[in-house]
Amino acid sequence: MKFLDTAKVYIASGAGGRGCVAFRREKFIEFGGPWGGDGGRGGDVIAVAVGNLNTLIDYRFQQHVKAKNGLPGMGKEMTGAGGDDAVMKVPVGTQIFEEDGETLIADLSEIGQTVLLLKGGNGGFGNTHFKSSTNQAPRTANPGQPGTEMTVVLKLKLIADAGLIGLPNAGKSTFLSRVSAAKPKIADYPFTTLAPQLGVVRLGDSEFVLADLPGLIEGAHEGVGLGDKFLGHAERCGAILHLIDGTEENVAQAYKTIRNEVEAYGEGLAEKAEIVALNKCDAIAPADLKKKRKALEKACGRDVYAISGVSGEGVDAILAALWQTIVKVREAAAEARRNAWQP
Repeated sequence: MKFLDTAKVYIASGAGGRGCVAFRREKFIEFGGPWGGDGGRGGDVIAVAVGNLNTLIDYRFQQHVKAKNGLPGMGKEMTGAGGDDAVMKVPVGTQIFEEDGETLIADLSEIGQTVLLLKGGNGGFGNTHFKSSTNQAPRTANPGQPGTEMTVVLKLKLIADAGLIGLPNAGKSTFLSRVSAAKPKIADYPFTTLAPQLGVVRLGDSEFVLADLPGLIEGAHEGVGLGDKFLGHAERCGAILHLIDGTEENVAQAYKTIRNEVEAYGEGLAEKAEIVALNKCDAIAPADLKKKRKALEKACGRDVYAISGVSGEGVDAILAALWQTIVKVREAAAEARRNAWQP
């Protein structure tokens, strides 16, 4: 399935049904009064986050979402049926903006989270409502209230436990294919990955979701290269796994390039827990590996793992460390939710 993380959709709520003009006509009732029912209410437009979607591709083909109109009222004071709601199912992590793409309407970050985007029009009154002491047989009824319409922009920010970042050709896709069942495209040229890829990593009885984000370059926070939209996906990741190509001449500069982009992007991305790994260590002489690892540790100020996505060297150790970090992030998030609910 093709990955699509942005879509523009026209939405419209349903109009209310018109009221009915009718009179009571029954045997032995010579002067039956007004008996017209009200029109049905128009359907709403609702967005709901579901767990079995990870792309907005459905809205590439369904760019118009319209709720049904309410039915008109009928005699015997029968109210018309309400129009069916239009329910937009979107992936968890979808943000809904107004047409300008800047004004946020809703941020659906949890499964089952629902937002009312447009309210359907009310049904019109039947002539029963217009009876008065001076008008015993009104022939007036209201039309239904019209629906409303607007264009919304959907933007998806993937929610994963951890995200893989690094310069192009750092070996992110190879690493993801080794630790999960995901099958991303792998090649020896930059920007092989053009869309985020998700993989489920299983460690014994535990599992977590790892996202392979397309390679970043200097200026990415300003839209250079594949742009800053992929940094947006990293916003929702609980932790960051930063891969550095060990065959780079200057691994410290490679780390600083991406780190500068992360800090310039903002949105709390720089504060996320980060694990740094020197990848492709099987292609480096032991003496050079030691030297580069030491230089990278000095640049990032933390321990650096030496791994190889091809041979599997060091992979188990870094997955264990990543899992421990994810557990801490999950516990902190759960604690924050508990505190938010306390009176």
